[in-house]
Amino acid sequence: MIEFDELPIKAPLPETASTLLQLDNLKTYYPIRKGLLARTKGYVKAVDGVSLDIREGETLGLVGESGCGKSTIGRTILRLEESTGGAIRYRGENITSYPIAKMRPLRTEMQMIFQDPFSSLNPWMRVKDILKEPMLAHGKATNATAEAEVDRLLDAVGIPRSYKDRFAHEFSGGQRQRIGIARALSLNPKFIVCDEPVSALDVSIQAQVLNLLKELQKELGLTYLFIAHGLGAVKYISTRIAVMYLGKVVEIGTRDEIFRSPKHPYTRVLLNAYPVPNPHLRGREKIVVQGDVPSPANPPSGCRFHTRCPFVQERCRVEEPMLAAEGSGGHAAACHFAL
Repeated sequence: MIEFDELPIKAPLPETASTLLQLDNLKTYYPIRKGLLARTKGYVKAVDGVSLDIREGETLGLVGESGCGKSTIGRTILRLEESTGGAIRYRGENITSYPIAKMRPLRTEMQMIFQDPFSSLNPWMRVKDILKEPMLAHGKATNATAEAEVDRLLDAVGIPRSYKDRFAHEFSGGQRQRIGIARALSLNPKFIVCDEPVSALDVSIQAQVLNLLKELQKELGLTYLFIAHGLGAVKYISTRIAVMYLGKVVEIGTRDEIFRSPKHPYTRVLLNAYPVPNPHLRGREKIVVQGDVPSPANPPSGCRFHTRCPFVQERCRVEEPMLAAEGSGGHAAACHFAL
């Protein structure tokens, strides 16, 4: 079995890389309806004021517990979910309220790799038809040229061309995810949301898929938002990492900054849960948290982590900390008493 810690490290991007995508105080709320008339009684605040920059050519890892809003951010960026507030800027253009007709050309530049390779592919479609469909729908190929494009895509993801007449349900999980990656590449995108693309795969297959994503990024100049709850995959593939808790980003920094000097207690909790293949580190200091994640429909006042934080103080209960960087660096943490 390959350990992610033993694999080559991705070099960080230069600070001069241009910003491809920017989120400015993004919010995505879902109404809670009750009663006979289905009146709105409140909101589930899945994403509650997230601001992020994603630079061209980088991989931004987005990590956190299930239900923290990671996947909702990815779906909102692609306008598969509509935002409640804030702005999404792609190449400097505010696309938050673009009508469907204006969003359609952007679909070719912004694609998604879904988490579950078993439900994201139609089991009754042949592989070649799955890959042809987006190209034909967006006018990127004709019936005459699409066959050659299908062969090119299968070569790129390591699937034999002879398999293109098979149905999706005939493939293993790893092969299906490769087909999903090929479908995302079929329109030659610049930005791809990878929504936990390896979480449903065996560990050995995870490494193969991650290597494939890195190779494709290098060859095609892709930019990734890599969503995951497994820190091993995030450490291997990411340039920078943003940590989410209950709808908000609580820490962001380069991969090395997050793993070597985490500032937010919640980041420390995630790192403690990450298995390190080094017996000399078994006695490392651990932060223990108690209780469950609060409901996003009724988040606590002040710092949202204060109900579980072992370092909580009175200020944490009443005053919400802002995501602020120390000095001139980009490593920022939303904590009044950053570690």
